[in-house]
Amino acid sequence: MTDKIHKDPAAAPAGSGPSGPSPYEAIKAVPVRHYGRWVSAVVVVVLLGWLVYAFSQGNVIWDTVWGKVFDPSIISGLWNTIIISVASMALGLVLGILFAVMRLSKNPVTGAVAWLYIWFFRGTPVYVQLLVWFNLSLIFQYIDLGPIYKNETVDVMTPFMVALLGLGLNEGAYMAEIVRAGIQSVDEGQTEAAHALGMSQTKTMGRIVLPQAMRVIVPPTGNEFINMLKTSSLVSAVQYTELLRASSNIGSTAGAVMEMLFVASIWYLALTSVFSVGQYYLERRFSRGSTRNLPPTPWQRIKANLSTFKRPEVSR
Repeated sequence: MTDKIHKDPAAAPAGSGPSGPSPYEAIKAVPVRHYGRWVSAVVVVVLLGWLVYAFSQGNVIWDTVWGKVFDPSIISGLWNTIIISVASMALGLVLGILFAVMRLSKNPVTGAVAWLYIWFFRGTPVYVQLLVWFNLSLIFQYIDLGPIYKNETVDVMTPFMVALLGLGLNEGAYMAEIVRAGIQSVDEGQTEAAHALGMSQTKTMGRIVLPQAMRVIVPPTGNEFINMLKTSSLVSAVQYTELLRASSNIGSTAGAVMEMLFVASIWYLALTSVFSVGQYYLERRFSRGSTRNLPPTPWQRIKANLSTFKRPEVSR
């Protein structure tokens, strides 16, 4: 009587099967070498170095640039830029919500008025609109609202008011389309359920639709505000002393035109960088309901990368 020997398959040598050695070997993955990436990286670094060297050797007085960054006139123009950008964006956001709701209304009159507003202010350059408001006194000598208000147009259309109307009304047309897209992204069942609960159209829009539409509205709105910071430089043409006009005034009197343009560029880059960070966290907040796991913030990524450099503890 022969004994039966049971072999453990896990103890079999690699490359062998139940019936003997296997003709197949384990696949060894060899990473593909991307030489093109290294070449392109070297080319980009060389070009950047050449650009920096060219500006360092150019006829630019860099001491003037760094010395005028915190000039009182520049700081005053910087604050004016922030004020007019925030005020114009707030006006554009209010008008955008209003005309977006009007355009989506079933009333043909309000829908047509909203469409005409968007068509006109999107179809004409913002620079032309600023000049129209600035020269409005050539058409109307007085602004007469009957018993409510009456004054000369020259006194009403100050540089700040011209800049606010020119930028705000133009931005309202773009925001109307952004808000309309956000509202239409919300499922119609949400509106039907709210109406079934007895909520009015106004409450449904304010409490149900708009909060859910913010996830779609916030990203392009942030981009529009950052664009507004740069577009505000156009109001220097209507005698509003913002960052670019303050820089140009100093540059023309001190004979440092290019240096002061660099100063303005430094502050524009700083403003857009700061508000881009705010836009990132605002988008992150409104995406909580649609994303199960939020992506890590830049600071969390840095902490995670730093933790990989820590030496692991050796157990004894």
